[in-house]
Amino acid sequence: MKLVKLGGSLLDDAARRAEVLDAIAARWNAGEELVLVHGGGKHIDAALAKLGIAKKTHAGLRITDDATLEVVVSILGGTVNKMLVSELAARGIRAAGISGCDAGTIVAEQHPPIDGIQLGHVGRVTGANRTLIRAMLNYGMLPVVSSIAQGPNGSVLNVNADNAAAALAVALGCESLVFLTDVDGVLDAGGTVVPSLGANDVAALINDNVITGGMRPKLQAALHALGSGVPHITIGRTDVAA
Repeated sequence: MKLVKLGGSLLDDAARRAEVLDAIAARWNAGEELVLVHGGGKHIDAALAKLGIAKKTHAGLRITDDATLEVVVSILGGTVNKMLVSELAARGIRAAGISGCDAGTIVAEQHPPIDGIQLGHVGRVTGANRTLIRAMLNYGMLPVVSSIAQGPNGSVLNVNADNAAAALAVALGCESLVFLTDVDGVLDAGGTVVPSLGANDVAALINDNVITGGMRPKLQAALHALGSGVPHITIGRTDVAA
């Protein structure tokens, strides 16, 4: 089984998205079990701006107050999720969209304050449950999962989509985890794409602050998945078949 995480401007670029969904449809029709996980940060930013709600972040995380959470849930669980489902349906794929909080598919704890800053409805992924996903696959449906998690006491939490993808890949026992992004891959200190990395290499790049920005949490999520039994992880503008 392969889990594919869709992110970056891929979700905004109709031509690139069509190319990726064509590849996903081809792999699915060839009999490969696939699960899709997606974020949608830029769609959320646009919706917040339209509503006049200020975007607030700290330490790379979106501060999620009550109003922002409503937008996050509606955009991730609605707009972006159903866009992907409908575009897959147009390719003859029986896809079904859920959020990570459905049936506890993605589970998170409340994220603690950082530097004394309260983050609001932000979660830290602690695990995943494969039951609903396996049922969907057993009935021939391609699962499309948005990165919203179930928190304590039935709460809904905004979580990092890379961490959600990694946790679900581990729970499903996936053979492969693919992070499809809008960049070519992981870059070394000289700005050159690194063709392959071992766990120690990744840790060194993180510890030496060679990796920054959005690639840092992606690699940390990849390390978690690798250390928890997912044997093959790919990051970049890669073919879904990787």
